[in-house]
Amino acid sequence: MIISAKRSYVFVHIPKTGGTSLALALEDRAAADDILVGDTPKARKRRARQIALKAPGRLWKHSTLRDVAGLYPEGAFIFTLVRNPWDRMVSYYHWLQDQSFDHPAVRVAKATTFAGFLRDTSVQESVRRHSYATYVIDANGHDHCDLYARLEHPEDLEPLWKHLGFQLSVPHVNRSDRDVDWRIYYDAEGFDIVQEIAAQDIARFGYQTTL
Repeated sequence: MIISAKRSYVFVHIPKTGGTSLALALEDRAAADDILVGDTPKARKRRARQIALKAPGRLWKHSTLRDVAGLYPEGAFIFTLVRNPWDRMVSYYHWLQDQSFDHPAVRVAKATTFAGFLRDTSVQESVRRHSYATYVIDANGHDHCDLYARLEHPEDLEPLWKHLGFQLSVPHVNRSDRDVDWRIYYDAEGFDIVQEIAAQDIARFGYQTTL
């Protein structure tokens, strides 16, 4: 999550969408009073500043727009990254396997194969409840996102560069230890599971595909 009063934008960081790479690029040009929330080096240095902030919700790396209501300027450019849901599930599974904190999803990922992970009902329900749009719904219940940029399409970021007045070089960081081709992780049933649980995002952002 980045909130910039100087450049009038809010970057909402949806988990496992490549957001860390974009956050690092944005932070490289951060203004002195930008609110940086996350685990990047510059965000960690500014963590003490967050104590005085009056956020209505949880202030963390993956805060939703509702969580930070009142902290960003009126009319700010709201944007986020989205990702192919099939690819995202592979990335999420491998990331969970490397974690040590106590969470149901971590326990499921460590205890089963990727196929088993997809078939876990708690995992499925979590994906259904947290479509990409849920992260950028404002305090009034409206989708307030000015730009959904697809990770696979760098050209989607053009409206952001126009808003900023300059273009950034976005590195690819935080890679999980996995094959780059997500298709090899799926059988037909697993593919259909993601097709169903992420149907809203697949349809909205044109991710319809086949194995």
